[in-house]
Amino acid sequence: MVQKKVIIKLLNEAKDDYLKLKESVKIEKEKGISSSIHQTLLKSIESKFELLKTNYDYGIQIPKKNFPKKYIELFNITNLWKIDLPNYWRMIYTLNQQQRDQTEIEIITIYLDVLDIIDHNKYNKIFRYKKR
Repeated sequence: MVQKKVIIKLLNEAKDDYLKLKESVKIEKEKGISSSIHQTLLKSIESKFELLKTNYDYGIQIPKKNFPKKYIELFNITNLWKIDLPNYWRMIYTLNQQQRDQTEIEIITIYLDVLDIIDHNKYNKIFRYKKR
């Protein structure tokens, strides 16, 4: 029997940006703001995390030829995925897998490392897409 376990980690800037977003939403809610771009984005990111726990390859796989140097140098990636978020934001992640045998149960742990949560302009810059 094979069991799969998915662990999501936010790395470097992704973690910082996510924590800043959570703080912004907290402040907005304290001020009585019930709807904002920040709240929509946070809700979407958290729902994508839940989706990825059951379907880790949910995103769009980015071809190897399009890997930005930044991710290759910082994270030594071998695969890269993106998920579209509201207001043209993107979540960029990579998958790593570790396999262990425990008696008759084989456990595969999928490490989903979120590398960036970025707006459209930063996404275009990192991936060297030009405005038309």
